[in-house]
Amino acid sequence: MSEHEARRDDGDGVVTVTFTRDHKMNAVTPEMFAVLAGAVRDLGDRDDLRVLVITGEGRYFTSGLDFASLRLDIGTGTDGTVRGSNMRRQYRADAQHDLFDEIEQIEKPVVLAAQSHCFGVGVELAASCDFRLASDAATFALPEVANLAVIPGSGGISRLTRLVGPHWAKWLAMACERVDAEQAMAMGLAHAVYPAAEFPDRVASFAQRLAAMPREAVGLAKAAIDTAASVDRRSAREFDRLAQSLLFTSDDFRDRVDAFQRGPKRSDG
Repeated sequence: MSEHEARRDDGDGVVTVTFTRDHKMNAVTPEMFAVLAGAVRDLGDRDDLRVLVITGEGRYFTSGLDFASLRLDIGTGTDGTVRGSNMRRQYRADAQHDLFDEIEQIEKPVVLAAQSHCFGVGVELAASCDFRLASDAATFALPEVANLAVIPGSGGISRLTRLVGPHWAKWLAMACERVDAEQAMAMGLAHAVYPAAEFPDRVASFAQRLAAMPREAVGLAKAAIDTAASVDRRSAREFDRLAQSLLFTSDDFRDRVDAFQRGPKRSDG
């Protein structure tokens, strides 16, 4: 894998995947997804990795999928029937449904940091992440209906609707309107917008703060929030109680209670 397409950096508990294919507007290839999948896998397996940041360099975070790299077979078989089932299986692989599901389910924070324009599969990837940060140069769009006569099929409709509601999901995915970073934050797609000149430092600071937090508490908070969004209130409260019971037995909790009870250190004199 060439760093002309994607780069991975690990340090201080943060694994960062950067799209570096600026000459193709960071259109995402299977090889770029492979770098991301490896980082997601390691995030789940390694205790030293606490946070994943997905970002880009250049004019775009991503312009969408690189359709030249897709292997969809939409022809007909020898009997004249459309190879629909084969196409759907291949599309599931190329569109990274399983990878996006894994990002959503992993009990560690995943941050998408859009330094610039984020289109198509970039928005779908963003919707699977826990946090979405944008520079003031970023814009967001889902042009699939207008450009390709298909819907954003990598979970874009379902996850986006859950985030911003049907009102704005129709604006983005049905009317194919582009929104700037401030509007993305107003509708609930972005959490924060930073000046482009400060963006890398602000993203790094946010990721480091997440990495320093107690791992089990962060992971169970993510699981509890996602559970609460999809079950009835009683089930959500029961999950909260079970999660809290586990955390009350953790070393992190005991250490923090002991430190609180000891109080701040007093200087002599």
